[in-house]
Amino acid sequence: MQESTTTVTESISSFYNQVIHQLPGIGLGILIIVFGLLVGSFIGNVVKKRLSVKTKDPLMSTFLGKAIKYIFVIIAIMLGLEASGLGAIAAGILTAAGASAVVLGFAFKDIGQNFIAGIIMAFGRPFDIDDTVEIGENFGKVKALEFRYTKLKTFDGKDVYIPNSDVLTKPVTNYTEDGFYRWDFIVGIAYEDNIEGAKTAILQALQKEPTVIEDKEHQNFVVEETLATSTVNLKIYFWVDTKDFRRSALITRGNVIKHVKEELVKAGYYLPADIQEIKLYGKETEIPIKINKSTKE
Repeated sequence: MQESTTTVTESISSFYNQVIHQLPGIGLGILIIVFGLLVGSFIGNVVKKRLSVKTKDPLMSTFLGKAIKYIFVIIAIMLGLEASGLGAIAAGILTAAGASAVVLGFAFKDIGQNFIAGIIMAFGRPFDIDDTVEIGENFGKVKALEFRYTKLKTFDGKDVYIPNSDVLTKPVTNYTEDGFYRWDFIVGIAYEDNIEGAKTAILQALQKEPTVIEDKEHQNFVVEETLATSTVNLKIYFWVDTKDFRRSALITRGNVIKHVKEELVKAGYYLPADIQEIKLYGKETEIPIKINKSTKE
């Protein structure tokens, strides 16, 4: 019994002495880790700011800033463990991380795909922050690109988080890249009206709207669309600015429709409604219609 007590006492004493002996190394390791965290955060922020100023690309600058910070943190942790005499633990962490990466790669395949897609998109992507895009059925402005998802703000106020793997594999329509978008709508005139005169009146109406764009590359025009039941349908094509696609482009389209209607009426054109045909079946040959006259006293 006495021998057993002596053995326990010696073990505790030996462990205590080892801890005391390792204290300088442990302290040094902690300092290295803290220093690595501070240096990594500082350098990451500096890289982020400088890249943001030079490239005007907040998505790539944010990604590279975070990546540099994490690299410094990992290196500092490994050096700190080595300095504190825990090199075996550092080697074990690296070995376990490699094995875990293989296992988790199969278990979290979708997460891995989104992460890799996020890295690819950080260096080459079809949009920037505040671009108006359409990804699948989602339409809105790009607000953020994270490692796993892309955030869109739709024009009705919804926040949509799209997995990066979907963004990378699905068609992406960018309405802001060159800053121009072509609107169109149809207006019908009567069959007896002069088509060329109507086209001239419509083009004059387009010139009344200052936010409609027209230059050598972006020309507005009118073409015959269809011969409908009661009208000759003309289709109007015109260009607008998409920097504020959410509001200004829609207002411009509304103003153009108003100007076209007013100009055609002013020029004496009749904009007929659809003609309804009534057929009689059976023995009836007449439709009893009664017209009430209202008189004002």
